[in-house]
Amino acid sequence: MNPTWRRRFAVLVATSALLAAGCGSRGKEDPLLRLSAAESLAEGKQLLERKRYSAARPYLAHAFEIEPNSAAGREALLLVADSLFLEGGESNLIQAEAKYRDFQNRFPTSDRAPYVQFQIASALARRIDRPDRDQAASAKSLLAFEELLRLYPTSEYAERASEEIRRVRRGLAEHEFLVGRFYLRYGLPIAAVGRLETLLTRYPEYPERDKALLHLGLAYQALQRADEARETFSKLETEFPQSPFRRKIPRSRP
Repeated sequence: MNPTWRRRFAVLVATSALLAAGCGSRGKEDPLLRLSAAESLAEGKQLLERKRYSAARPYLAHAFEIEPNSAAGREALLLVADSLFLEGGESNLIQAEAKYRDFQNRFPTSDRAPYVQFQIASALARRIDRPDRDQAASAKSLLAFEELLRLYPTSEYAERASEEIRRVRRGLAEHEFLVGRFYLRYGLPIAAVGRLETLLTRYPEYPERDKALLHLGLAYQALQRADEARETFSKLETEFPQSPFRRKIPRSRP
């Protein structure tokens, strides 16, 4: 190596060493790393109260990382999940659900278990799409709320879980109706019958059963299943005498 390149190489090595030392020094000087779990938790909680969710998470994560099995660490892990849930958005809600499940797996006997199960279900419920979209999150949310009632029937979250179950089931029932109506409109009456029969059987509490009966009768009629069409239209007239859908029953019945 000639003298010029030797000098350049020496400068490069020296510069790299200085940069590395500087980075290490800054890491050691990070004030977060000097905080105890209790101190970091307190700082994170203050930021949460000010709704600075992203800023709070490093403090809460630090508290959990250095004392994962202490009371402060357990609370910090749960608050990390809460911060993601409160900030919202698809990505944050997915991460929140994962953090709640992490807490659930680590501390299955915690007295916060009913709350954690409710939050898992709620994180799923907040990701529910409109009834005309995919309902995978709805189905998972329903199962999670039902699991809460099964495991913690007397908890303070049981009543709210029951309300959420009714809301989610209405959305799932409406999804079945919209799909059934779509099939009927596009000349697929067999598929329409399958969806509408499922709706009326699986969701007897559906508040718009009259419109479901009308469309089911029309699907039977399209399939030339005359007896079932007549029976369905008669049921609509008998059970819902004030329904506006009665006027849409074909005049010439099968």
